[in-house]
Amino acid sequence: MAFACTIPAVATQLADDARVRITRWDFAPGATTGWHEHAMDYAIVFVTDGLMEIDVDGVVTQIAMAAGAAYSRPAGIRHDVRNAGEAPMSFVEVEMK
Repeated sequence: MAFACTIPAVATQLADDARVRITRWDFAPGATTGWHEHAMDYAIVFVTDGLMEIDVDGVVTQIAMAAGAAYSRPAGIRHDVRNAGEAPMSFVEVEMK
């Protein structure tokens, strides 16, 4: 089930070359990415503190992240991301080609 949202997250592409695609994502409270799937392995680095929810096949996981924290995921996982906090949230996504 997708998150209910009328506010889309804002993606700003920072770089895209032969090795990586780097995108900054900015989320107002409640904003979502919408359902998507990455074709490449990727890493996320939080720019702000935030409370993020990830929906993967109807299983929602909350992740409290601190600015500067990071994690990585493999390609091919269909998911939706939502800012579950009360403040704006931002992260940078680095997809490895």
